[in-house]
Amino acid sequence: MTTSRSLVALAAATGLCLIAAGAAQAQAWPQRPITFIVPFPAGGGTDAFARPIAAQLDQQLGQRIIIENRGGAGGTVGASAASKMQPDGYGFFVGAAHHAIAPALYPKLDYNIQTDFIPIAVIAQPPQVIVVHPKVEAKTVAELIAYAKANPNKLNYASAGNGTTHHLAGELFKLQNKVNLTHVPYRGAGPALQDIVAGQVDVLFDGLGSSAPQIQSGRLRGLAVAAATRSDAIPDVPTAKEAGLDGYEVATWYALWAPKGTPPEIVTRMRAEVAKALAAPAIAEAWKKNGSPIPTLAGDDFGKFVTAEVARWGKVVTDAQVKLE
Repeated sequence: MTTSRSLVALAAATGLCLIAAGAAQAQAWPQRPITFIVPFPAGGGTDAFARPIAAQLDQQLGQRIIIENRGGAGGTVGASAASKMQPDGYGFFVGAAHHAIAPALYPKLDYNIQTDFIPIAVIAQPPQVIVVHPKVEAKTVAELIAYAKANPNKLNYASAGNGTTHHLAGELFKLQNKVNLTHVPYRGAGPALQDIVAGQVDVLFDGLGSSAPQIQSGRLRGLAVAAATRSDAIPDVPTAKEAGLDGYEVATWYALWAPKGTPPEIVTRMRAEVAKALAAPAIAEAWKKNGSPIPTLAGDDFGKFVTAEVARWGKVVTDAQVKLE
């Protein structure tokens, strides 16, 4: 009996020690710079939200957050690299809605977004917007559709790459309106945005975070916001429904993950720090300018959301018969 009680006492003491050690580890972390892998080139939507949140976390954590841009294959190259980072709390992944689409289009991915990462939190959820270069004669969505029907495949649309939300938003637009546009995939939203601003491509189905400043400056023309309500960032641009596109709602989202195996105490701490960052006035102002509400999805709820998104976009890929080019 004495031995049993001693073992119970020892186990309890060991458990308390482990808890204390974990808490101490989280408290001491971080002791050196942290890397955020962003799986697209600089200048795109993911980058537009990753950099401000990283700057805010710099201040909170007292350590620099290094943004490492790794573009390619619709964001899957960077995601693959992120899945192989050391799970020591010094490497994280800033992914996007594109990574819930990828499983339906890339059957041989060497990572699983649902099992190889630990969901931290969604950091932004801007709606998408249909934009055209000013050289395009269409001033409204109806005019764009009419021109596309009269001139099949003459208009082209850029995307951040095969399998991204930009790509599928364009395919959904084509499917719903029975028009043909030529898809031009890029290695990220940044290069795609640069080329449409330069007039090299005609149309872009973009996240509001990267296109809003271009619409505000007049470099691009916004035709419709793919959301139920207008955006405060571009209040003169109608919603898709107002523009005659019933049922066309596409929002992208950007989020932070840790590689599988990251200590739970550090995961918990980072979730708390992200929540604190999202409540900061500087972030609220930046998100408003970029057309995103402040999201609240984190932890297990975020994980369930990703599972639902994988199923949702998988159906869109099937229904639209999207194939990699």
